[in-house]
Amino acid sequence: MDHGIIVLISLVLLLVGLLGTFLPVLPGLLLSLCGLLIYKFGTDAPLSMAYIWIFSFLTLAAVVLNYIIPARTTRKYGGTRWGSIGSVLGTFFGLFFIPIPFGFLIGMFLGVFVGELLHDRSDTKKALRSMKGALIGFFYGTGFNFVVALAMLFVVVYDLF
Repeated sequence: MDHGIIVLISLVLLLVGLLGTFLPVLPGLLLSLCGLLIYKFGTDAPLSMAYIWIFSFLTLAAVVLNYIIPARTTRKYGGTRWGSIGSVLGTFFGLFFIPIPFGFLIGMFLGVFVGELLHDRSDTKKALRSMKGALIGFFYGTGFNFVVALAMLFVVVYDLF
């Protein structure tokens, strides 16, 4: 395959991956990592393997942190363990069972809210504060993903020029 076409495919994957960090329909960092790998191995670029290992680790860490960060910030905003567990379970179930683009987010909020109400049925204000914590955690995770994907794109563009 032509060198230019491989570079173009790589750049498209990196850009779509960057969009995918905040569009839940796309697996953002995984697409970006694929773009980086195609660039490195498809063009025999002099890109150091250290970049590949670092970005692979950061992608794996991001996948795990996307479930943990909202649960942690839920607790920081007054949520209980019930809300944290609801956050993780709601994200998982929303991802697979709510067939709309932001189903995982709706599932996360519902999980936090229901978990907090199961813990204390009378304190809806606490449940709403916990949902606020989950939202802030979601933004932290999305921001981390965006920065990692942007760094991958930067490394490839910098190496091209």
